[in-house]
Amino acid sequence: MPELPDVTVYVESIASRVRGQALKGVRVASPFVVRTFDPPLSAAAGKTVREVRRLGKRIVFVLDDELFLVIHLMIAGRFRWAEEGAKIPGKVGLAAFDFPAGTLLLTEAATKKRASIHLARSLDDFRRGGIEPMEASAEEFEAALRRENHTLKRSLTDPRLFSGIGNAYSDEILHRARLSPAQLTQKLSPEDARALYDATRQVLAEWTERLRAEAREKFPEKVTAFREEFAVHGKYRKPCPVCGTAVQRIAYADNETNYCPRCQTGGKLLSDRSLARLLHDDWPRTIEELEEKFPAPRR
Repeated sequence: MPELPDVTVYVESIASRVRGQALKGVRVASPFVVRTFDPPLSAAAGKTVREVRRLGKRIVFVLDDELFLVIHLMIAGRFRWAEEGAKIPGKVGLAAFDFPAGTLLLTEAATKKRASIHLARSLDDFRRGGIEPMEASAEEFEAALRRENHTLKRSLTDPRLFSGIGNAYSDEILHRARLSPAQLTQKLSPEDARALYDATRQVLAEWTERLRAEAREKFPEKVTAFREEFAVHGKYRKPCPVCGTAVQRIAYADNETNYCPRCQTGGKLLSDRSLARLLHDDWPRTIEELEEKFPAPRR
């Protein structure tokens, strides 16, 4: 799912192309992508885009007459910029937003179509309450972190606590802070809370700048949650770039947590329920046991 850095660059790239232009119309290939009926989507036609902004992981077009076109890409939704009037692509195409300068295509390469389009008169229903991590002070960050007693992984990805952070960047943030994803927020020391604050800002800023650099030449189309330059996310059994230990994971539902057991958990392996059920007593508890049973691939 596109997260804060990706959505920020999407917003900037789209705004540079459509701000101040009238939305000529919206062509919809999949009726299920439109989740509102009042006002009807047709009411957006002819309205000028005054601003494009990020709201959590959503992209918002601020239109004339206090209308807001809100798009949530979910896991597999993506944008493409094409010539004006471009055809909506076959199986993956959801909708097309036509402007005088070109057409913004919304696609979703997934069996389950989860991306959504809303046209609303207010953004109140879309605000989840999470603070903006790049704007918050260290004190505000720590207060949000300790608001509920959850694991660090869950808290960072909770939109009611933090805006725009998801599965991929939370892994990278926790690795940078050298903290376990299973650490409970209420037991976190003030020093570790500050380290997490600093790591959050560093990782999000670095990746936003990196993605901006990639988008200077052309519209960002290679938006992915798995990047070669990531330290741990999507790097299961590959060597940690800091210490060389094989990256481990905890898989659950459609997501997974990736971490370095030496850098983040003091050599302890966090239990992966599916593997633990499979291996029973053979489940390794330490890095040493793991490396003996499953030798890590060489660099």
